[in-house]
Amino acid sequence: MLGSPYSDSQCSPGRDTIVHLFEWKWTDIKAECERFLGPYGYCGVQISPPNENAIVTSPNRPWYERYQPTSYNLVTRSGNEQQFKDMVTACNNVGVRIYVDAVINHMTRSLSGYGTGGNYFNNDNCSFPGVPYGCQDFNGPDMCPTSDGLIHRYDKPIEVRNCKLLYLPDLRLSKDYVRGKIVEFMNKLIDIGVAGFRVDAAKHMWPGDLEIIFGMLNNLKSEIYGTRKRPFIFQEVIDLGGEPIKMSEYFGTGRVTNFIYGVKLANIFLRHLDQAKWLVNWGEAWAMPRSDDVVVFLSNHDNQRGHGAGGTPITFFNHKQLKTATAFMLAHPYGFPRIMSSYWFSSDSEGPPHNSNMSIKDVLVNSDMTCGNGWVCEHRWRQIYNMVAFRNVVAGTSVDHFQSYWDQQISFSRGKKGFIAIVGDNSSLNQNIYTGLPAGDYCDVISGNYENGACTGKVISVDGNGRASINIYGTSDDPVIAIHTGAKIGSPKAVTG
Repeated sequence: MLGSPYSDSQCSPGRDTIVHLFEWKWTDIKAECERFLGPYGYCGVQISPPNENAIVTSPNRPWYERYQPTSYNLVTRSGNEQQFKDMVTACNNVGVRIYVDAVINHMTRSLSGYGTGGNYFNNDNCSFPGVPYGCQDFNGPDMCPTSDGLIHRYDKPIEVRNCKLLYLPDLRLSKDYVRGKIVEFMNKLIDIGVAGFRVDAAKHMWPGDLEIIFGMLNNLKSEIYGTRKRPFIFQEVIDLGGEPIKMSEYFGTGRVTNFIYGVKLANIFLRHLDQAKWLVNWGEAWAMPRSDDVVVFLSNHDNQRGHGAGGTPITFFNHKQLKTATAFMLAHPYGFPRIMSSYWFSSDSEGPPHNSNMSIKDVLVNSDMTCGNGWVCEHRWRQIYNMVAFRNVVAGTSVDHFQSYWDQQISFSRGKKGFIAIVGDNSSLNQNIYTGLPAGDYCDVISGNYENGACTGKVISVDGNGRASINIYGTSDDPVIAIHTGAKIGSPKAVTG
């Protein structure tokens, strides 16, 4: 049972995974919805902030300039308002939802200049005429107890929520006018057709203020989502258990981003796969919130660069471990999953691939479905997109028949619809295992695809007793086997449930 009116993902039927297309242009996202995300069963896209931001020239247009708003006008390096509308419409037409990264806690820390839409701003006198905001619209000494207005102690909620995060001017969300401008911005996006919002820095805003703001949001467009549907909201709340601000404070206003999830799986899949046997009770028994209260992920745009929280996450730099851990994440029903789709970078501030005039490069798609031009596109890796389909097909089933075989070897089924087995680098698995699936020949969707009625990878034969011979070697590039009823030879191929 969902814990909040804003907890429903609003996915099209049969879809259950979103991808963060970090720093992509709207024209490229439109094309990706039509050519790939829709046909391969993805639910939706988390996009980068769509509203005007400060142009940060040093160091060389970093990624974080997108998190320094100057107005709520829809113009950024990703595109203009018409391109944004075209993207949302095209994606909805193929059953792919758009979720906006909403930066509503603060404005830019840059001292003065022009934003990506041409609006002037001056931080010295709190002037943001593109909204407009003035000094009266930001928290000052009457609200923030520190002498310099900055957050110094994360054990003091009043500092975390009323003072400046990294010098970013902190909006006075207790003020009706400020709430009104934020609601106006978010409602404009809802009326265009977006499905919801990832709320940046939610931990730095009082839950009561967010409750009032979200309560004033419009229902989603009925012709797309049905009547009286509320926007899906998932809030960035970094809570690893050591601070007074807790994820649970935000369950009433949507889901939260569960950072504990990625930390624990990184500990297993990067360092201690011999502990995989303890995944038998993965989920709430690991001191994590209810499944319906969280969005889960292995890394995000912050922590893959060493920012945020949680130590070293699993990223595309650990490609084998990323594929393996993602297979587990998508095979297991806990939480609502998000895939990170990255670009190559060598420094933590480096912005997206760009042309000589600093415009974002097109996403180049190669003949083998991978990406070029500096884009990594993990969501296009066969081992990942096929597990997106696996998750869709097995939706509504439970984890059954969890087994561990010595160290670094586990398997489990999802009802009578799917089965997965995973081994570690220093291990192998050669067993006759009960899969729970009906008899027949299945395509292993990790090693290949189900195409034209045949498998391009391994074929796994399940006998009349539901058992199959499973052989996996940890030294292989893909130490995983996954089968499901949507890739059973002789049956129609399925990428949605």
